[in-house]
Amino acid sequence: MHTPDASTAPLDLVSLLDTAVQAAHAGAAILQSYASHRDDLVIDHKARNDLVSQADREAEQAILSVLLEKAPGLGIVAEETGGEVAGAATWYIDPLDGTTNFLHGIPHYAVSIALIGHHGSRIGGNMVLERDTPLVAVVYDPTREELFTAVFGVGAWLNGKSIKCSRTTELSASVVATGMPFRDFSFYDQYMPMLEAALQATRGVRRYGSAALDLAWTACGRYDGYWEMALASWDVAAGTLLVREAGGVAEDMYGVDSWPIGGYVVSGNAAVAKQLADMIAPHLLPRAN
Repeated sequence: MHTPDASTAPLDLVSLLDTAVQAAHAGAAILQSYASHRDDLVIDHKARNDLVSQADREAEQAILSVLLEKAPGLGIVAEETGGEVAGAATWYIDPLDGTTNFLHGIPHYAVSIALIGHHGSRIGGNMVLERDTPLVAVVYDPTREELFTAVFGVGAWLNGKSIKCSRTTELSASVVATGMPFRDFSFYDQYMPMLEAALQATRGVRRYGSAALDLAWTACGRYDGYWEMALASWDVAAGTLLVREAGGVAEDMYGVDSWPIGGYVVSGNAAVAKQLADMIAPHLLPRAN
């Protein structure tokens, strides 16, 4: 586990949020510059159904330029260029969450940026983090011009207005989101019984292809809950904080990690998240070491 130097100055979360917003807008500007001529994009196949385009790469570079200039000394874990955990906190960056949607002209994708504070780091006055914790979140949907933001211990907002998770208390009255296997099919046999259970237990199940927006929409009450398996850490880092600061629950499906860094996430308002977790549990196999 990475442990920062105890002498490091406390993290200024408001300033870091401003930096993340600037970075998200810079990345989104690149995406939207390509939006009207996607057919001209150079596209690479990293693996089956795992696509990356020059839009992803250039957007990530634009984001990194802002973060490195405005907030040096922090770690960076980015989807396309990698990086490492370092310093008092680490940025987790997805320059284009919903790449397949973007490449097919489906207007449902986002830039996702989160700052994860490390165990032992200081924030605010002299609060010391007892475990790795999401501290700052930005999920920006440029097609709808919706900017979701959150700061640890302060709140979550959509375009500057406070947001809260839904008040639905029963899974049977809930609309929930999920993500189906499309690249990694190793968890198929676990997931399909969960999906069947959800189809029967809820008012409806949605699959729109952007984990960051699924979590953001859960935070603002459009969805009552959301679960997904085998994601990347940068897919869920920002959305986790959005849901938590909107009064909800976003946790590691296995109940091991302090946030769903392993990409197995269950979320929603407290009541629905508990019922979703109970629905999932009978089908969830032990986590591989």
